[in-house]
Amino acid sequence: MKKITLTHTIFAGIILGIAGGSLLGPAILPVAEPLATLFLRLLRMVIMPLIITSILSGVLSIGTARGLGSLGLKTGIYYITTSLLAICTGQLLVNIFRPGAGASIGLQEQVTELPAADQSIKDLLFRIIPENPFQSIANGDVLPVIFFCILFGFFITRLEDDYRLPLTRVIQGAFEAMMQITRLVLWLAPLGVFGINAKLVATTGIGAFKSLGFYFLIVLAGLFIHALVSLPLLLKLVGRVKPFKHYRNLLPVFFTAFSTSSSMATLPVNLECTHKGSGVSDKITNFTLPIGATVNMDGTALYECVAVIFIAQVYGIELNFSQQLVVVMMSLLVSVGAAGIPMVGLVMMSIILRAVNLPLEGVGIILAVDRILDMFRTTVNVLSDSCGAVIVAHLEGEELEKIR
Repeated sequence: MKKITLTHTIFAGIILGIAGGSLLGPAILPVAEPLATLFLRLLRMVIMPLIITSILSGVLSIGTARGLGSLGLKTGIYYITTSLLAICTGQLLVNIFRPGAGASIGLQEQVTELPAADQSIKDLLFRIIPENPFQSIANGDVLPVIFFCILFGFFITRLEDDYRLPLTRVIQGAFEAMMQITRLVLWLAPLGVFGINAKLVATTGIGAFKSLGFYFLIVLAGLFIHALVSLPLLLKLVGRVKPFKHYRNLLPVFFTAFSTSSSMATLPVNLECTHKGSGVSDKITNFTLPIGATVNMDGTALYECVAVIFIAQVYGIELNFSQQLVVVMMSLLVSVGAAGIPMVGLVMMSIILRAVNLPLEGVGIILAVDRILDMFRTTVNVLSDSCGAVIVAHLEGEELEKIR
């Protein structure tokens, strides 16, 4: 018999959750809700300490300011390239098939509150610099924490050995301790994904997939093209690895991302699978993946672009070339500011709608299916993060024999 792995048990949790939610309906909620809540709380518990220790450990592993600059530049170019590829894929599909043209949608929900809707792009960019790093840590505001950790780690590398070496040992030891805690949490993943999927199916129903069908399929088509064509081509041509081998190692990542709809909640699994499964070094994974979970949102960027143009089509508003260019650039920028938490895309979308003078109420059109799409686009987000780690590792000279 083959060894039963975490992948098998997570997949079993998903199947049993869907079956239980379908067969028992709301009766399963007293069991499903506590399991889902417990798992998500444990994941959120490790997220911020893991980000701090992994970023610092990654920066310190690079060793020099020159190395940090080189690695950061390659990582940044990858993130911008893949996000633009995703956005342009979605833009092409939504303009060719025009799912919102002549649509008569009776599934609209009221938009009650979008607290971040008044934020501008400038506000999102200023968020990167923390006024109080400890307050940002307490609030779970990831972008400023990452900025501070990179800055702090950079200046640790410039200290004299008497200070640098003890600090480095403490930070790397803290990271190893956090990974041990994370592995313990991951063993509860099958119960967590069972509860999440049972709750979703029991409350929303399988019929959620049928709502807004054409728009739903266009977004899915764009996400699948990006995941199964664009990213594998980059892995093959730039990373010089076999995409299927890498994807096979990421099965636990896919299941976790799909169930939690959170790039941050999936980060511990992604770190483990990319390093141990595909052989990317700690130095690369600890630097690229925590940053990617916050700023590299290919699936979210594609979704924002398609959704805004779709809303314009529903309202009978034609967006010209310059307006669509604004949508593309705004989708790229707000995807950078999108924290890795469920359904944040709705908040970010409101910023784009305002930029092209579309009604904010248009968000209500797609609320009915956003939760389902969130699961798919989060999976694409974390896939792109891991592919980026592989490509950057190759460019940094790593062998990656496990996926050659």
